[in-house]
Amino acid sequence: MAQVQANGITIEYEQHGSGEPLLLIMGLGGQLTDWPEGFVEDLATRGFQVTTFDNRDIGLSTEFDWEPPSPTRAVAGMLAKRPPAAEYTIVDMAADAAGLLDVLDIESAHVVGMSMGGMIAQQLTIDHSTKVRSLTSIMSNPGDGKSGRIAGKVMAKMARMPEPTLENAAQRSVDSFQLWSSPHFDPDEHRARAQRSVERSFRPVGTARQTAAIMASPDRTPGLRNVQVPTLVVHGLVDRLVKPSGGIATAAAVPDSRLLMFPDMGHDLPTPRRAELLDAIRRNADRASAAVPA
Repeated sequence: MAQVQANGITIEYEQHGSGEPLLLIMGLGGQLTDWPEGFVEDLATRGFQVTTFDNRDIGLSTEFDWEPPSPTRAVAGMLAKRPPAAEYTIVDMAADAAGLLDVLDIESAHVVGMSMGGMIAQQLTIDHSTKVRSLTSIMSNPGDGKSGRIAGKVMAKMARMPEPTLENAAQRSVDSFQLWSSPHFDPDEHRARAQRSVERSFRPVGTARQTAAIMASPDRTPGLRNVQVPTLVVHGLVDRLVKPSGGIATAAAVPDSRLLMFPDMGHDLPTPRRAELLDAIRRNADRASAAVPA
């Protein structure tokens, strides 16, 4: 692992493989170590040099100190469609990603993001279009406040969960993911990965700040209408954290985008669908190569 200074913050990152540059952007509260085992390596075997990193406020990247709204206030604000106060938004997190590419001397990259990472990837493509060769947005939404909302029952169960502590964080992560993951979810595998993440870095307030940033971010739909790079949108039909309408709305906003929906995928990257997903990312990247004049 290594660190760089980019966009005024410290960013922890890793690189794997060689080939076409691909930037992989993790979701809410996730660290660069939270990608499923083999996922990054399998991208590398498909001809990519994969860069993973910790988003701001998570892992070993810069931690902020502003006070996020309480979960109750955040939910109340979401229901009332009143964005919370936040000292950064998805726009700033996309600028972090652009800055990381600059520092690493990567002129442009294929960009793949999941969940919040999909939001960051979308914003990066909107604001820094020359840095993006192709876009893959997985289980995300365009931030329009209507599509891809959390299921009410999931929200209610999340509200009753205990506050995360060092002792309960790994099991709490398992309990959370069981609410929205696919039927293929393996709690033992997830628990082991979650425990490793807790031991590496434990920043629940950082996750709360990232949540506020998502809620305070502008609608990306108008910007997505101007995206010209090959775009793949992936979503699961049994996703209860970001409902499938999020993927549908994202694909509808981006001209000539391709929508891939899996009937047995929730808000996770299920092992039985992994090869199909990775091959689809490769094909989308190949569309970018095919579009370059000889």
